[in-house]
Formats: sequence, structure tokens, C-alpha cells
Amino acid sequence: MIQTTEVVDKARAAQQAAALLRQSRTTARDAALRRMAGGLRASRTDVLVANIKDVEASREAGATAALLDRLALNEARVDAMAQALEEVAALPDPLGEGESWVRPNGLHISKIRVPIGVIGIIYEARPNVTVEAASLAFKAGNAVVLRGSSSALETNKVLVALMRQALQESGLPPDAISLVEDTNRDVVDEMVRLNGLLDVVIPRGGDALIQRVVRAATVPVIETGVGNCHVYVDSRADLDKAERIVVNAKTHRPAVCNAAESLLVHGEVAAAFLPRVGRALIEKGVELRGCPRTREWLSDAKPATEDDFGREFLDLIMSVKVVDSLDDAISHVNCYGTHHSDAIVTEDYSAARQFTQAVDSAAVYVNASTRFTDGGEFGFGGEMGISTQKLHARGPMGLRELTTSKYVVTGEGQIR
Repeated sequence: MIQTTEVVDKARAAQQAAALLRQSRTTARDAALRRMAGGLRASRTDVLVANIKDVEASREAGATAALLDRLALNEARVDAMAQALEEVAALPDPLGEGESWVRPNGLHISKIRVPIGVIGIIYEARPNVTVEAASLAFKAGNAVVLRGSSSALETNKVLVALMRQALQESGLPPDAISLVEDTNRDVVDEMVRLNGLLDVVIPRGGDALIQRVVRAATVPVIETGVGNCHVYVDSRADLDKAERIVVNAKTHRPAVCNAAESLLVHGEVAAAFLPRVGRALIEKGVELRGCPRTREWLSDAKPATEDDFGREFLDLIMSVKVVDSLDDAISHVNCYGTHHSDAIVTEDYSAARQFTQAVDSAAVYVNASTRFTDGGEFGFGGEMGISTQKLHARGPMGLRELTTSKYVVTGEGQIR
């Protein structure tokens, strides 16, 4: 018998809530999401007061600037969270979608989308994930058990209380969304072994968290990946376009997984491109770490190590390498990348086609910033995370990725 603890109690309650959600109407779930958005706007001050406590505690504990950026909320970010709830409510419901056919014996077979059930989400720092993940799981008919980090605990408690209140007022089970408030690391190990209570676990955060979950879990895991993302500037790139893309991909928000960490430049355009893009990046505060050929054109760049080419910096740091060919660029990306998001800048259609076919990543871009790998930007209304694995879900995980399938077979007395 499973020992009763906070996480077990909340998983059991979520299981009961999931059974009720399976029978709920789309209109009821959408109304609850809109009520959550209204409650979030009305309680904006409460959210921000709680968030200030979290930010100050993290600052006193010596948190990095990148962590503080992920943790901090302001009025605009709270409003964006409320808007995201409304956008999720407006999305088509994937439940019940499917296909059907009739067998020669007269059996009518339908394959339809149904909720997964109870989803456990283990994540770090960013309180917007609390709302984003919960809303997507709920819209797809799932109950969700959230386990955030201690750094965002006060903010998360307020956010989850607001969402549970909206569920209660909407006549839906509040336990469809719950927060594990025990931030002891052992709770993670306990949570990922709750077979029979949780149907799947999704870790969202840094590599250390993800690998801990993957190693400890007996519950199935959808693995979200770290983002060592690349931008390759081809010999036939529009250099003005390339500069805009590189600067945006690196500096727009450097502490997120779809920010570019590595720049590859074809040797034929290195002399023309590296000095200009180097100036632009340095003006934005980026520390460059380059290969020997890069440093011929960028004297301010530090020597890059082998480790630098494989790192997710999550900071204003970028590795730079000059390559001799498109094939070299593809080989580098597939060797050092994390199969997240990689881009080519080129006006050569055949080069773009080869890059998109050969680079083994969840999202591959032609003449656009890697920063677009995001559920909201893809039209999903948000995301549960960005999967870099290949089974069930890959790339930004929206509503459809939070469902499974069921076969409904109707006959007229057929036997085999």
C-alpha cells in the first residue's frame, strides 16, 4: 500500500477529478478557463506581492540574473498569462477528434482522442509555466499535479488557489489542478514513481532536473529537452537578414531554451559577416567564444573549448565557429546540438532544403529566429514544454499532444 503523503493525497484526488473531467463538456471547461483569466486580472496585485517575496528571497540566496529573469513577474507578464488562458479557451477541443472505418464483417471502428488522465509536471522557477501547463492539461480533459521549485513557491500558491477557485465556481472539481507545496527534492523521486496514480510525468527545466526525473521515474516520462540551438549563416545568406536573426535569436531573451547558443558561419562570408555581427552582439553585452578562425576576425572573442560548442549557456554567451561547407555545418549541429531548434540563413533553396532534411531537430528554421519555437507562436495557445524526443510528441506540446487515443468498436452481435 502506498504511504499517505502530500503528493500521494493530491495524486489520488487528481485521479478522482480526472474521472469527472472525462465526462465534462467543452463549454464548461472553456468557461472555467475564462473565469481563471478574470480572477487572475482581478488578483494581479496579490500575485505580484507574492512574486516579490520569491524574487527577493532568491536574490538574497545568490540567484543568477538569468534565474531572476525567469522568476520575476510584472503587470504585463501577469496580463499575458491571463490572455493565454483566454486563448486556450478559444482553441478547438481535440477530444473526440478521430477517424472511423467499417470492416468487411460489419464492425464499425472509431479511433478517437481522449484525455491521458493525470499528468504530473515538475518544473523550475518560471511561474508562468504554472498557468500555462495547468490550462493546457485541463483544456484537454486531464487533471494535473504541479510540482514547482522552491524559488517560485509563494507565487505558485497564489496562482493555483486562483485557478482552483475558478474551478469551484464553475462546478468542476478543484482537484483537477493541484500544487505540491513540499519542495524537498525527495518529493520528486516519490512523485515519479506513483504508478497507478499518475499516467505520465513531464519535467520542464534544466538538464539536471530532466535527467533526475528520467533516471528515477517508473511512471512514463515525456522528456522535454535542453536547447543548444544553432544559427548557420550560409555562403548565400542575405547578411542584413542574418544579422537581425542572429542578434534576435541570442539576445531577445537569452535565458530560455529556444535562444541561440551557437553561431556557425560559412568561410566564404566570414570576413564580411563576423566583424559586423560581432559588434552588434557585443553591443548587446554578449560574450563571444570562437574557434581560431573566428578569432582572426573577432579579436575580442575568447577561445572556444570543446565544451563551449555543446553547452546551453542560458546567458549572454555565444560560441562561434567558421565552417567550410553546408555539410560541415549540418555535421556540427547534429553532433553538438540537442535536437531542439536550429536555423539556416540562406537565399539558396537547395541549401535550405538540404539543411531542413538533414538536421535532426524538433524545429528547423529557414531565414527565421529560433525564438519562434513556442506553443503560443505556433498557434497552440501555449505549451506544456518542448519535447526533443521522438515518441508520442516532438517539439512544442499543445493540446493534441496531451491526449491519447481510444478505439470504440460497434457491432450488431458479431463474434469471432
